[in-house]
Amino acid sequence: MKISEMNWFQVQEYLARDDRVILSLGSTEQHAYLSLCTDHLLASRLAEQAGERLGIAVYPGLPFGMAPYFSQFPGTINLRPATYNALLEDLLSSLYQSGFRRIFLLNGHGGNSPVQVQIHNWLNQHDDARVQLHNWWAAPKVMGLVKSFSANASHASWMENFPWTRLAGVAMPQQEKPAIEVARLAQLPASAVKAYIGDGNYGGEYQRSDDDMQRIWQTGLEETCQLLERGWM
Repeated sequence: MKISEMNWFQVQEYLARDDRVILSLGSTEQHAYLSLCTDHLLASRLAEQAGERLGIAVYPGLPFGMAPYFSQFPGTINLRPATYNALLEDLLSSLYQSGFRRIFLLNGHGGNSPVQVQIHNWLNQHDDARVQLHNWWAAPKVMGLVKSFSANASHASWMENFPWTRLAGVAMPQQEKPAIEVARLAQLPASAVKAYIGDGNYGGEYQRSDDDMQRIWQTGLEETCQLLERGWM
């Protein structure tokens, strides 16, 4: 149930029977040979499919996030923590004012994960609300399946290469890239990050079969739907 396909009368009617809502959080940043909007595309698509299956209202996804380490790659958008936290607080407060009380943030970008602290601060001011922050790609079942295919899988590698994140006419390298030292990135400015990681893939093959990726996607959808139905406290 996309909010973009509803008017306010329909939202009011929906809220009379359900107080759940889904908002996806993404990013626009380098993903090697994949779309710059990979995190946004994956999170928003998953949100829409889960919402359609369960009949839950779904807002348009937020396509920008916190990605300071990629700021030297052309095309990347980086929001500062103060900006992002303020934006998130306004989003949560607007949803609450409309009448939503169970807010599901479907996150597609690891750099957004620190917002959990801001969510707790907001919840302290809204005792009757509940918020789930779901990092779908890192959830137990999805990550377990990813690791069963290959231990070498990370940012901009095969694990994010779905038919809807590939770009027409862009050929993928055939070799497997050795895993980088992720801990090293935390010590480096963006210019040094770019020099260290090269094309942007953190390590792994660049592409696997569509059958493998469909299994991962279906697992992610099932895991997301379970949380939307039974993950509320």
